[in-house]
Amino acid sequence: MVQHVWKCSSLLPPIRWHLLRMMSTASVPVMPECDYKPKPYRGPTYEKIMKIRSKHVSPTVKPTFNKPLILSEGKMQWLWDNEGKRYLDLFAGIVTVSVGHCHSKVVEPLKQQLDYLWHTTQLYVNYPMYEYAEKLTAKMPGNLKVCFFTNSGSEANDLAMVLAREYTKAFDIISFRNCFHGSSPYTAGLTAHGSWKNAYANGFGIHHAMNPDPYQGIWGGSNCRDSLVQTDRTCSCADDQCQAEDKYLEQLQEIFDNSIGKRVAGFFAEAIQGVGGVVQYPKNFLAKAYEMVRSRGGLCIADEVQTGFGRTGTHMWGFESHGVIPDIVTMAKGIGNGFPMGAVVTTPEVVNAIADVSLLNTFAGNPMATTVANKVLDVIEEEKTQERSLEIGNYMIKELVKLRDEFEIVGDVRGKGLMLGVEMVENKETRRPLNPQSMGEIRDAIKDLGVIIGIGGLRSNTFRIKPPMCITKEDANFAVAVVRKAIGDFLRKQ
Repeated sequence: MVQHVWKCSSLLPPIRWHLLRMMSTASVPVMPECDYKPKPYRGPTYEKIMKIRSKHVSPTVKPTFNKPLILSEGKMQWLWDNEGKRYLDLFAGIVTVSVGHCHSKVVEPLKQQLDYLWHTTQLYVNYPMYEYAEKLTAKMPGNLKVCFFTNSGSEANDLAMVLAREYTKAFDIISFRNCFHGSSPYTAGLTAHGSWKNAYANGFGIHHAMNPDPYQGIWGGSNCRDSLVQTDRTCSCADDQCQAEDKYLEQLQEIFDNSIGKRVAGFFAEAIQGVGGVVQYPKNFLAKAYEMVRSRGGLCIADEVQTGFGRTGTHMWGFESHGVIPDIVTMAKGIGNGFPMGAVVTTPEVVNAIADVSLLNTFAGNPMATTVANKVLDVIEEEKTQERSLEIGNYMIKELVKLRDEFEIVGDVRGKGLMLGVEMVENKETRRPLNPQSMGEIRDAIKDLGVIIGIGGLRSNTFRIKPPMCITKEDANFAVAVVRKAIGDFLRKQ
């Protein structure tokens, strides 16, 4: 395998105090070595940047940490701040850096392209876009053979909504509660996550079905999901028959019966919910949901913005692990390893039905973005990043689940490949979410120990672990040790 890896309280019952003291007083985990030397920081002072931010930058995006972090350089799985401190990146720019920060096999071709052509629009032909279209569709199953290019995941999902409505001549679209499909005015309606809703009209014609969540949902438990680690919630389902799946399908049927006419335009689903907190559905649920949608004439749309490009380990695309082939697939984030780009892939039948619709996007498919995307696909294949996601992800989730047994506030550990989640709770029995202040305190402590981690879920109580797909077993051990210490230290102070 070719590798380009830079090595580099009241909350706690008395019976566990001895274990907690031992964990929390343990030495600080030692970060793996790294043989890359970062360049000197070139920017203005921290104080100057914060002053500019307060006066001239929109306050709508809040800094992740208590003290905003200035990041100046990245290499593979590593990031450096303005003071030269190194961090293991477990969030990958919100699941966007797929093959590694500034991967040389991606950077060098982009540098070469910059000397030739930056932009012309799709009204003209540029060969990087056409080369990529052929290469990308070769990775798709079934008859998913035609590409549209966009600049982001929100744009891709906007376009997928247009395609579904134009093709079916129907209007109603279904997605799940707790889903996130974008924050543009169009996709904000598709999203069913209250923190992303604003006071403008959105959601006309959108219906949100009950989220089939085996951990926090009404039904589900220890035999339900496609993961090495199952929830410890009691489950009456047999190994080959999931009662929770049937119950959630009944809820989807109620949407059809009560809210939609004879036809539906489309049905959106992530293979694993990303922003929603790494939520996985009961094993066979999605395949049966697709059957229900198609029986009403609707198109099935897979949002692969976060789960695509081998991140789940077992397959190139997350939907494949559900045994389905969608009619439309949307993608972004990892497609360009951090370079702004998105895509929609669909069938010739869908495209032929909308041939008279004008869908020009000025910047989409530009030579820079498609050059990057081309090389990302090459790296995924040459360096076997999908296989690495499976190997390291399987190892890491087995180590993370030990935290659930050690700490009362770790409620659930789940996911596939390098798309993992650790849900934190106030109380394991009630599964009441851990409060945002405590989540922020633990995340800041994890950062101070040298690891950057994400937070998601409707109640912002799930740690999201979705690193560049080049991390090592040594990195995984370090990360788990850091999370263990941070949680232990937090509880010791309660």
